[in-house]
Amino acid sequence: RRERSFGRHICIPPYSTMTRGPSSSRRLSWIVPYCLGCCWTLSSSSSSNNSPLIAAAAAAAMSTSATTHNHNNLRIIDSHLHVWADSSQSVHDYPYAQQPPPDSLRDAASTDQLLAQMADAGVEGALIVQPINHQYDHSYVLHEALQQHPTKFKGMLLHNPQLSAQDAVAQLEDLALQGFVGVRFNPYLWPKLAAKADDGNGDNTDDNKPALQWQPMSEGAGLAVYKRCAELHMPVGIMCFQGLDLHYDDILQLLEQSPDTTLILDHFAFASVQETARAQANFEKLLSLARYPAVNVKISALFRLDDADTNTFDAVRRQRFEPLLKAFGAQRLLYGSDFPYLLDQTIGYRGAAQLVASSWMKNHSKEDRAQVMAGTAERLFGPWGYAIGSSSEPPPVMASCNNATEKA
Repeated sequence: RRERSFGRHICIPPYSTMTRGPSSSRRLSWIVPYCLGCCWTLSSSSSSNNSPLIAAAAAAAMSTSATTHNHNNLRIIDSHLHVWADSSQSVHDYPYAQQPPPDSLRDAASTDQLLAQMADAGVEGALIVQPINHQYDHSYVLHEALQQHPTKFKGMLLHNPQLSAQDAVAQLEDLALQGFVGVRFNPYLWPKLAAKADDGNGDNTDDNKPALQWQPMSEGAGLAVYKRCAELHMPVGIMCFQGLDLHYDDILQLLEQSPDTTLILDHFAFASVQETARAQANFEKLLSLARYPAVNVKISALFRLDDADTNTFDAVRRQRFEPLLKAFGAQRLLYGSDFPYLLDQTIGYRGAAQLVASSWMKNHSKEDRAQVMAGTAERLFGPWGYAIGSSSEPPPVMASCNNATEKA
């Protein structure tokens, strides 16, 4: 079925038909906001990177941008941040669903405040990850960001593990039609199966054993959504906040059961630079995932990896970033800030972007810098700076999409 959503022309193949038959024989329509994905169909095993339409759209995005950059004209896309309602808005328009934001940041994460930070840092666009304080109510991100600034922002929705498979897939499709281009799995929202001894803070007392276990993401509704994301070409981001070892086997199951789904690990998979056996083992697990072409890693939230040097994060660069760059390649790493949380850090929003773009990557090729700072994000989520809001009809380059998508 073909739908229109505030200026976006988006094609969603019916769920019932898309789940029938072997994946190699299905014809999939790529859902990408801003009227890109409905222009062609491709098999689930084919590569989308060679499409001339993507290249043309990316060129259009670059040529229409009015942003002035401070990093030798290097384009920057922030692949991981959050926005939420301030104190007043949370009372009248967008209530917090669960815990409120930290007091120091409660009134620091509006869309307007983010746009000011982006302009100062020369950041051209951003992927907004649904914040936990609004939980499954996506209205603030939708109404105050995606609809108001469609060339600047794309959205990553938060999966609700309480839903049935049918309802979860329906929510996914509905939000996809409204401009969300990815899904976040927060494994700690799944029901707990068991608890083992910890120190009271959710940390492990045993350096070799996980402290907690949750119902698997790789079963039931989680797996249904994960597989549907392959058909819709929507990446799934996973937050391993308490350690990759807690979720490693579950992630392997997802990768094996749906190898065509793009998987992104947030924040270096929280691979701490602490000199502990568990920290090193977790990083080795992360490196081992490079053998799966679907896995990508966000170079984001530098401050979450326990580096004592909060100005240069040199330990994170040497012990985490450089090995990841070697194992995954620049085309599978993507920069993110974790705004607004890094505002509590000395480095700040602009400083973090400059550090990675100009310091960490100064000895790497121009091509690698471009991939990490923007290219990978646009390969996974589609180009920024491009919207179809000024006309009720698709532009000429998309005229051929109608017949193709009707057949999907």
